[in-house]
Amino acid sequence: MAEAQPNADDRRFMAAAIRLSRRHLGLTGTNPSVATLIVADGVIVGRGVTAIGGRPHAEPQALAEAGERARGTTAYVTLEPCAHHGRTPPCAEALVAAGVTRVVGAASDPDARVAGRGYAILRAAGIEVLEGVLAEEAGDQLRGYLLRSVKRRPEVTLKLAVSADGMIGLTDEGRVAITGETVRRQVHLMRAESDAILIGIKTALADDPELTCRLTGLEARSPVRIVLDRNGRLPASAKLAVTARMVPTMVAALPNAIQPSQRSELESRGVTFLATEAHEGRVALPELLEDLSARGIGTLMVEGGADAAGQFLAEDLVDRLVLFSSTKEIGSAGVRAPITPATVPPSFRLLRESRFGADIGQEWVRAY
Repeated sequence: MAEAQPNADDRRFMAAAIRLSRRHLGLTGTNPSVATLIVADGVIVGRGVTAIGGRPHAEPQALAEAGERARGTTAYVTLEPCAHHGRTPPCAEALVAAGVTRVVGAASDPDARVAGRGYAILRAAGIEVLEGVLAEEAGDQLRGYLLRSVKRRPEVTLKLAVSADGMIGLTDEGRVAITGETVRRQVHLMRAESDAILIGIKTALADDPELTCRLTGLEARSPVRIVLDRNGRLPASAKLAVTARMVPTMVAALPNAIQPSQRSELESRGVTFLATEAHEGRVALPELLEDLSARGIGTLMVEGGADAAGQFLAEDLVDRLVLFSSTKEIGSAGVRAPITPATVPPSFRLLRESRFGADIGQEWVRAY
C-alpha cells in the first residue's frame, strides 16, 4: 500500500515546527535543536523545543504541555524521535505511552542508534507514521547535526561582505565598513545561531574584534570564538583574550609555536589552546574540524579574513556560503575576495536571496 501523502495542514504545522526549532540553535550542546508540536483537531495543544544544553528533548516537553489532551492527536517532529535508552525512555516510546495516534516527521536521523528505529517503534505500536514532510527545509536547519553525525565535523559556513569591485577590505587598514547596518545586524543573528565562529590571526590583529552577538536580548548567545593562529601571535591585550572568561575563546596554534610565557598569560585570562597538527606549515583544518566536532561543535561560522577563507575553500571544507554584496567600491588598494557571487562553484546551489537596505545577501549550500 502506498504511504499517505501530506495534506495542507501537515505542511503548515511542520513549517511552524521548523520555525520553532530555530529558537535554540547554537544552544543545545551535542544534541540538535528539534521541535515538536502536538495537534488536536487543528489546534496546537503542546509544543516543545530541545532545551538549552540538550536535555530534555522536544517530545517530552510538548507531551507534558499537552497532558491528557495528547491522546488521539498528531505529533509533528522535525527530526525522527530517538529510539535509544539513556536515563530516560526514548522519545518514540514517550509518544506511544501518551496515546498519540499519528506522527508526521521531517528529517531522518542518521545516528546509528536511531536511523529508522524511532519510526519502527511507532509503527509497531499501531501509530500512523508519515515521513519526509518538509524534509529538505528541516534538514537545512539541522545540517550541522547531520554533518557531524555522518562526517564527524561541523558544518562550515563562510560569510563574507564583498564590495562592488570584488574586495573584502583595504590592505593594512583594519576593519572597513563595506555593507550597511542592516547586514551587520543580520550577521549578529547568524552568530547567535552558530556554535562557534572562526577568524584568522591577521583579522584578529588588524581589527581587534569581539566576535560577540550584540543584538538586544541575544547577548548571551555569543558563540565560542576561535582564532586560527599557527604561530601563536594573539596578544593577551586583544579583546578576544580580555573577554575570554565571559565568552569562550580558543586559539588553534601549531605545536611549540607559542612562547610559554605568552601561553601562560593567555591561559590566565581564560583562553583555551587547541592541540593541532601541521600540514605544509599550517594548521591542518580537517583534523581541527574533527576535534571541534568531538567538543560538540556542530556549526562553525568562518567570518574572516582572506587567508582563512581561502584556506577553507582550497581544502573544499565549506558547506554553506553567505555573501553580502555592496554597491560600495574599495579600489586597487583593496584585499581581493577569495570568492564572489560570480565565482561560486557549481557544486553549490542558491538557497535564498534577500535585500538588506542597499545590500544583497545570497546564501548557497553544497549538495550532498
